Amino acid sequence: MAATGLVLQEILQGFSGAKSREQILRHFSALPMVMPDRTDHISAAELRNICRRSGIQIGTIDALLAQICIRHDLTMLTTDHDFGAIAEQSALKVWRDRA
Repeated sequence: MAATGLVLQEILQGFSGAKSREQILRHFSALPMVMPDRTDHISAAELRNICRRSGIQIGTIDALLAQICIRHDLTMLTTDHDFGAIAEQSALKVWRDRA
């Protein structure tokens, strides 16, 4: 299990109050952080282009998050259905609840 600074930032932006902030920071401190490098940005642009050619519009950040998961062989844990569409066009693995 790992996280990125982008995910941490998005979660912190969605909550208000010092108590919530401190709880989030405490929970995330237990996770290793993976950072994108130059090749991730290049590959994310290629991934976004592949998706666009298939009629799938994805955001820049989503493409980068997907690419980070692909490079590190991580499974994306998300409720955002856009990542399922990305997975259909790439090696991205998305966790799906089997219930």
